[in-house]
Amino acid sequence: MSNFEYFLENTAVMKNPLPYRLIASAIFIFSLFSAGAQEKPVWSLEDCVLYALENNIQVKQQELNTVAMENNLKQSKINMSPNLNGGFNHSFSRGRSLDQSTYTFQNQDITSQSFNLMSNVSVFQGLQQLNTIKQNKYNLMASMKDVEELKNDISLNIALAYLQILLNKELLEVAQNQLEISQQQIERTSRLVQAGSLPEGNLLEIRAQTAREEIQVVNAQNQLDISYLTLTQILDLDSTGGFEIEIPNLDSLINENYIIPPVDVVYNDAVNILPQVKSAEWRLKSTEMDLKLAQGSRYPTISINGNYNTIFSSTRVKYTFDPGDPLNPIQEPYPYWDQLWDNRNWGIGLSVSVPIFNRWLTNTYVSNARLNIEGYELEVKNTKNMLYKEIQQAYADAIASMKRFRASESAVTSMEESFRYTEQKYNVGLVNSVDYNTSKNQLTQTQSELLQAKYEFIFSINVIEFYRGLPIVL
Repeated sequence: MSNFEYFLENTAVMKNPLPYRLIASAIFIFSLFSAGAQEKPVWSLEDCVLYALENNIQVKQQELNTVAMENNLKQSKINMSPNLNGGFNHSFSRGRSLDQSTYTFQNQDITSQSFNLMSNVSVFQGLQQLNTIKQNKYNLMASMKDVEELKNDISLNIALAYLQILLNKELLEVAQNQLEISQQQIERTSRLVQAGSLPEGNLLEIRAQTAREEIQVVNAQNQLDISYLTLTQILDLDSTGGFEIEIPNLDSLINENYIIPPVDVVYNDAVNILPQVKSAEWRLKSTEMDLKLAQGSRYPTISINGNYNTIFSSTRVKYTFDPGDPLNPIQEPYPYWDQLWDNRNWGIGLSVSVPIFNRWLTNTYVSNARLNIEGYELEVKNTKNMLYKEIQQAYADAIASMKRFRASESAVTSMEESFRYTEQKYNVGLVNSVDYNTSKNQLTQTQSELLQAKYEFIFSINVIEFYRGLPIVL
């Protein structure tokens, strides 16, 4: 009887069993659904790359830097517009002070307020504002390319870690298969020893070989666990618990007709695509703007400024003149808002500043800017040279791994036939255990070399295609 049936039959109240059966069914289905929902998904290479690019701290930091560059560009454009500043002053004084009505000094309490607006706009500044906008634009483009370069590096590291897991999985499977063969061979050898066909030393040798292969299985499992840890650390996951990768079909990638493109073809594609080259070129352009900014300091600067002011004083009075008695004006309180309106004034001006001698600073800035341009020209050249060397190395690795893989395929086929023949002779007592174990170890070594060559070949051709702007696909 299942637990589910037991639950139905042992419900406390069975007078109306239908509701309880419905509740029990719902609980049972929900438990199955919950169990399925708790299963963690299998991660494909694309899942790993997307997760890393969205959550990697270094990528986020570089993206923040890009946002700051974008803000600098926006600000440099806004700097072309006039500024506007407002001011307010409130003061109180007691004692001898100037009477705003009679313009004589008297002992009195005065409360005063003043308001002002000021604006300034640069008309000409040696084109420094326009060149600053261009420079900030180039800095933004370089920062965006830095983000792409960082993402490319992370993608390659993830692909390498992903392939390492696949390799270690197959190496573990090879070790387990060899251990299983040895365990089966122990049973056969035991029967032959009991029958007197083989000496007992053969059985001891097979058991020793089995013990060594058990250690190899443990080591292979440890290497697989470490490779999982490496990938989860790149992804910034908390732990490896429940983490499992998808096993892709790699047969389509190992194409016998695949032709590795020449170095020059790959380089011509890479130099026009890869972000590290573009980043260096944008920074060179930014440095060229530094030279123009320095040269702009030699020109006069022209700006227009304007101001608007008004004032209020508590001592001010308003005079009203009687046409019949103009010599005796009538003093009246001067309202606050009337004072602000009557006392308003404004002005506009043009200012020109001509640099005459600034202790040779401009010439020094211009000279250093030219040196920086030469330095960044060398940086661009060095970036391209390093890229060419990397592609040369990737091409050589791809050729070597392809040759090694093809040779390993033939070697494994030959070793499998040789081991099968040795195993048959061992089973009938024509070969001793030492020769049998030697043949078996050689087969294991050859199979391991084939797996390593296969994954090196897969990674190498992916690197070549990555330089040409194609995504890594497994």
